[in-house]
Amino acid sequence: MDQADRQITTLSPHKARLRLTFGLGFVALFLSLSVAVSVGAVSVPLPTVWGILANKIAPGLVTADWSAGREAIVWDIRFPRAILACLVGAGLAIVGASLQAVTRNPLADPHLLGISAGGAFGAILALLHTGLFIGLLTVPFMAFIGALGATLIVLGVSQFASATSADRLVLAGVAVSFIVMSGANVLIFLGDPRAVHTVVFWMLGGLGLAQWSQLIYPLVILLACGAYLWANASNLNAMTVGDETASTLGIPVGRFRLTVFVVGAMITGVMVAFSGIIGFVGLMIPHIVRLIVGGDYRRVLPVSALCGAIFLLWADIFARTVMAPDDIPIGIVTGLIGGVFFVWLLRRNPI
Repeated sequence: MDQADRQITTLSPHKARLRLTFGLGFVALFLSLSVAVSVGAVSVPLPTVWGILANKIAPGLVTADWSAGREAIVWDIRFPRAILACLVGAGLAIVGASLQAVTRNPLADPHLLGISAGGAFGAILALLHTGLFIGLLTVPFMAFIGALGATLIVLGVSQFASATSADRLVLAGVAVSFIVMSGANVLIFLGDPRAVHTVVFWMLGGLGLAQWSQLIYPLVILLACGAYLWANASNLNAMTVGDETASTLGIPVGRFRLTVFVVGAMITGVMVAFSGIIGFVGLMIPHIVRLIVGGDYRRVLPVSALCGAIFLLWADIFARTVMAPDDIPIGIVTGLIGGVFFVWLLRRNPI
């Protein structure tokens, strides 16, 4: 009985800290979402933002003392954009965290491993060459195929170059990323010049094309794949220790690692299809989260999703306001922040 009491006493502070982290995180997410919808070339007061949201949820709940133009800006443009930022930020963050576990490499990231480049290649191929042969699902489908193809190429190159160790896999990913992006540039060069300007969106990253009707796709993929990763959090914990330890625990190491890569490719491909290439979110957020909640992936994955959503919201706020009324591509903002973080991480964990 005394031992059980000591265990409860030991675990309680961790649970309390986790609950506090989630509580503060959801408050920060709500405030960030509100600010993201409020600010821009046309500022909308926060009470108006909340009033429009309340009226959309329960018509007539609040007296509509705002113009139709403001309502269109808030509901049709900014809310879908902010929600897409949350979905993309959360998705990229959990992919980065999962890849860092199965590769045991703190530098693993869907951008650095070439997965984002593969997704962009597939999206560009659909937009400029194949056409929308399955309707609106064509671009997400082709982006996933491209991301999965890039993932398999990275694994193949690492085997061919005898770079199977965790600390060299990221180098194979960087090499494949350059190759795939060169292929994407060839597709742009051979494509219709009148349509090429639309492809710049996928090259630089942006959330300006968000629409309510399309948010269901990244939402479903994030929920389904995120649930799979969280259900296998104990396996991810074991993989961080080493393949030998994971094998002794009955985990099929090779198959599980490949499955995580495929799931990561699916999330990344769909996110890239709607947001373009947004780098370094999956690199930065998991490291920050582990400093807060420790290394247990039962906590790392959900908190990473929460922090990734908040981070990308604020990156988008900066992108929309620093040169208003023009938008800076959000990939430039995350690349600037992530590049500095990457240098710090290299110094802390030299290859």
